[in-house]
Amino acid sequence: MMSTEHTILLVEDNPKDVFLVQRAFRKAGIITSLQVVNDGDAAIQYLAGETPYNDRTAYPLPVFVLLDLKLPRRSGAEVLSWIRQQPELRRLPVVALTSSREYVDVNHIYDLGGNAYIVKPPDFDQLVEILKTLDLHWITYNEKPQLGMA
Repeated sequence: MMSTEHTILLVEDNPKDVFLVQRAFRKAGIITSLQVVNDGDAAIQYLAGETPYNDRTAYPLPVFVLLDLKLPRRSGAEVLSWIRQQPELRRLPVVALTSSREYVDVNHIYDLGGNAYIVKPPDFDQLVEILKTLDLHWITYNEKPQLGMA
């Protein structure tokens, strides 16, 4: 059973893509909370609980991160690398959701410890199906790792 107690962090700088993901969440009937940040530095601030994201009631740790690769300030790869270096976050599932189909990008994300790599589909209904699948896998069926413990 899906729950509003879980949060997904979407790291995406394109406002149109943010809107599409939010719309796809609604169409898919996903009730999991979606937090959005739009650059790599903000993603790290959010995950580290730094200002302005230091209120964990308003900005809870996510159960997984949807991460674009081409971001301002720090790239998605830099964010993923930072996550994997944090003892309290290194188990956090990270799913790349990006436009790049380049094998160099795919391989790099897996080398850094990414859990999945998904290319943004051109079709909205495909995006809805992808998000339904991610929600079922990462929220409903997947056993979540304990975060905050080294």
